Amino acid sequence: MISPSVHEELKAAVGPGWYKYDNETLVSYSYDATPLYQAMPDGVVFPASTAEVSAVMKICAANRIPVIGRGAGSNLCAGTVPMQGGLVIVMTRMNKLIEIDQNNLTATFQTGLNTKKFHLAVEETGLFYPPDPSSMIICTMGGNIALGAGGLRGLKYGTTKDYVIGLEAVLANGEILRTGGKLVKDVAGYDLTRLLVGSGGTLAILTEATVKLVPRPNFRRSMIAIFSDLQSAARTVSQIVASRITPCTLEFMDKATIRVVEDFSKIGLPVDAEAILAIEQDGDEAMVERDLLKIADICKQQGAIQVKVAATPEEGAKVMEARRTALAALSRLRPTTILEDATVPRSRLADMVLEIQRIASKHNVQICTFGHAGDGNLHPTAMTDARDEEELHRVELAFEEIFEAAIGMGGTITGEHGVGMVKAPFLEWKVGASGVDIMKRLKAAFDPDNILNPGKLFAETRKRIVYKNEADDAAPHEPHSETKQAVDPIHNEHNGQMNHREG
Repeated sequence: MISPSVHEELKAAVGPGWYKYDNETLVSYSYDATPLYQAMPDGVVFPASTAEVSAVMKICAANRIPVIGRGAGSNLCAGTVPMQGGLVIVMTRMNKLIEIDQNNLTATFQTGLNTKKFHLAVEETGLFYPPDPSSMIICTMGGNIALGAGGLRGLKYGTTKDYVIGLEAVLANGEILRTGGKLVKDVAGYDLTRLLVGSGGTLAILTEATVKLVPRPNFRRSMIAIFSDLQSAARTVSQIVASRITPCTLEFMDKATIRVVEDFSKIGLPVDAEAILAIEQDGDEAMVERDLLKIADICKQQGAIQVKVAATPEEGAKVMEARRTALAALSRLRPTTILEDATVPRSRLADMVLEIQRIASKHNVQICTFGHAGDGNLHPTAMTDARDEEELHRVELAFEEIFEAAIGMGGTITGEHGVGMVKAPFLEWKVGASGVDIMKRLKAAFDPDNILNPGKLFAETRKRIVYKNEADDAAPHEPHSETKQAVDPIHNEHNGQMNHREG
């Protein structure tokens, strides 16, 4: 609880109109885009500068108040849910594009800047910022950095972590830290910039960032390849990558996803296909045309029943926008849509798609699969109803097995959504006990009182894999929970209707 005197201190730090603790505001910031998680904060603050963030953090440090940094709240890992109460710092007032430096090919901005607005501003100068999360219309650049967001162009251009070269951040004690800068090379000590990227608000509150830019591609063209079976589509992805062609975008949708997306977008997708690949290449026009011809040949060799090249840029843009609407389209099927991300080496894509299907059938749950096939990042998406606890339990078991399968194939539990609260019970599966231990030591160095986004990244209880030699009645490689998740999600009718937005 925040005492009356501390309420007054916080009002003084940012101005009385920008600190709120009325019930309506507290409820509004008690959840994010992640279904099943909700908890009330004790106050919400809207700072306008790094100095104000610093002042707020000093107050919270002195009073041991938990602090949760938040942008638009579009994340998919319960990363901004105030599970232990405390203060939510909403960064959306700090939304200035400070500079686009065309001489150094960099941009500097406050972290509350909207991602789509940033993209448009950069492209007006003839430059290009490639990371493009599907929620870019609503998400913030700071949120992208905090969770290491990816997007459709990750195969060719990489993800957010590959572009952040400098940060300004406020530490748990209110001190201001600046890392990196407009530098191509910098190995002065530990790479604190890369450490903060993807840290999910557990190490510092990010207030400003500098990212590198690249020249904007002068030509872009898209195509779709249609397949009568999933395996052929997945094999095609591996063959395209093995051919030394790197498309800008290489996306996958299974049959169930195609049908729902077409019903939603009505752009003429083949609803009888088992799978499609949506492919885009950018760059020099001659190179783009040459690459698309080679990719079309590979698709046909691997069993594509049809390859369609977009006749116009507008037609190509519709295909990619249709893929971006996949989650919104699927969310119309059931009251609760749970979208996850599991990433495997691209050579194991077909195996992973088939394993997701097997697991869904085993647990009798509805899971559609789409995602960034070119970088092995799949989004198995369960359509369920949070009010049906028995079905929800089966969904949870299915996702546990999906995460285990991904790790068994040399993959990971999250490629772009982050750990947050949702994936915390599985972190040790991926990084091991020693990995978790060193992460906890880093956390303690940055935040000794554990006030920054507590309860995230590290689960208070563990999940472990019980193998056959440990328990005779356990199926080989079947995950079991020692206990339920540390904080039971709040199941209510309102929250049951909330759906994910892809990060």
